[in-house]
Amino acid sequence: MSIERRLSDLGIALPEGTAPAANYANAVHTGNLLFISGKAPLPEDGKLPHGKLGREFSVQDGYRFARSAALDLIAVMKAELGSLDRVARVVEVQGFLNTVEDFEDHAQVLNGCSDLLVEVFESKSRHARSVQGVNSLRRGVPVVLRAVVEVA
Repeated sequence: MSIERRLSDLGIALPEGTAPAANYANAVHTGNLLFISGKAPLPEDGKLPHGKLGREFSVQDGYRFARSAALDLIAVMKAELGSLDRVARVVEVQGFLNTVEDFEDHAQVLNGCSDLLVEVFESKSRHARSVQGVNSLRRGVPVVLRAVVEVA
């Protein structure tokens, strides 16, 4: 089954991939790897989420934001590759979380991304990952994700 068909069966509509926020590429394809630049959650009610996990936002909110940012990662994959069926493997995901100092549920937040990737790409999506809590992120967003994908 094609990945686009799986998305449809899951009831997932991909957004248009967001443009880079500054003077850099959305993704760089070199050899058989696609490096995708950092993606924030998509706007909700016309606004980007703004705030810290553990203060303005809960772990459940963070999970939803990570899932939303992962949708943008997938949209960039499709835009760059033409077809999601060219994704041979999701190699790595890195998550950066805008958190209060004592926040400890980083892994649960990043699961929002990992769970979506497994739903969409199944066994090709088991990836290495790391997640860090940081003091601030661009425009005050709570989550930024980046990824490396192997291309067939």
